[in-house]
Amino acid sequence: MHAAGAEMVGWHNFGHFIGITIQTPKMKAVISVLCAASVMVACNTQSDKQEALLKSQQKTIDSMRVAMEKQAIIDSMNTLHTQRAEAEKWEDVEKNEATNHNQAVASAPAAQSAPAKKKWSHTAKGAVVGAGTGAITGAIVNKKRGEGALIGSLIGAGVGAGTGAIVDQSVKKRKQQ
Repeated sequence: MHAAGAEMVGWHNFGHFIGITIQTPKMKAVISVLCAASVMVACNTQSDKQEALLKSQQKTIDSMRVAMEKQAIIDSMNTLHTQRAEAEKWEDVEKNEATNHNQAVASAPAAQSAPAKKKWSHTAKGAVVGAGTGAITGAIVNKKRGEGALIGSLIGAGVGAGTGAIVDQSVKKRKQQ
């Protein structure tokens, strides 16, 4: 059962193996307990080391989280400050533009005001409205839609222009009175 040239190691010859002679069974029991205790202490020390290592790693992770949270708060405050500064800058620009515009309007002479848009005469308005109405009516009434729209727009434009001319003359008379 044992290898060639090797001695068989057991409790009865353990003392010879480590270099001492164990005489009594009590001594064997004491040595066994000491060996078991030393093995347990060695294992326990290793788990204590691992636990201490895990605790230090957790502390590092926790401190990194705190640092990241602080940085996030700082970044949000910086962003808010930048937005406020930009808003104030635009308010200042708008105030300056309003002031410059008011100064330019106040310094400009009244005679150089922009010319008013020329309004359409009643004759022109009547012609446009009449042409549109006539085109729609002509397209509905006539079986040939395009031909009816063309004829209707010409007649409508003539009637509208005539009505507008009458209105223009009456407005001109009122202004003269």
